[in-house]
Amino acid sequence: IGPAPGISTLDGCELEGWIETLYAGKCIPEAAVLQLCKKATEILIEEGNVVGVPVPVTVVGDIHGQLHDLIELFNIAGKCPDTNFVFLGDYVDRGYYSVECATLVVALKVRWPSRIWLLRGNHESRQITQVYGFYDECLRKYGSATVWETFTKLF
Repeated sequence: IGPAPGISTLDGCELEGWIETLYAGKCIPEAAVLQLCKKATEILIEEGNVVGVPVPVTVVGDIHGQLHDLIELFNIAGKCPDTNFVFLGDYVDRGYYSVECATLVVALKVRWPSRIWLLRGNHESRQITQVYGFYDECLRKYGSATVWETFTKLF
């Protein structure tokens, strides 16, 4: 049996482990974030600018680093792959768990690319993330700006 659909070159067990770690409110290693963002970039490049989204779908806006609220949303609406999601952006800034929120939605996109869609909000820009906290959070949690740079390129 091969990897589940959508995983491609990532090891399925490793990806599932990262998702579990993120659901637990913990950061995954920097190398894992870089690998996820690289794969997500490949997936997003292949998607069209306008896509059809199968219904029913749960539309989610403005997470702003509120990981506990995001997890509660999954508890109420259902988790991927049982529920389709469209995220309207603003994953980061303001809350204490911007890194975990952004990484979790990217990991879910990589794991189930045909069940989750990601849009870019105004907080997914270099300038805004430097003002409202994502840049500082990445420095605090990873000790360098590498994760921040990787996410801003993905956004």
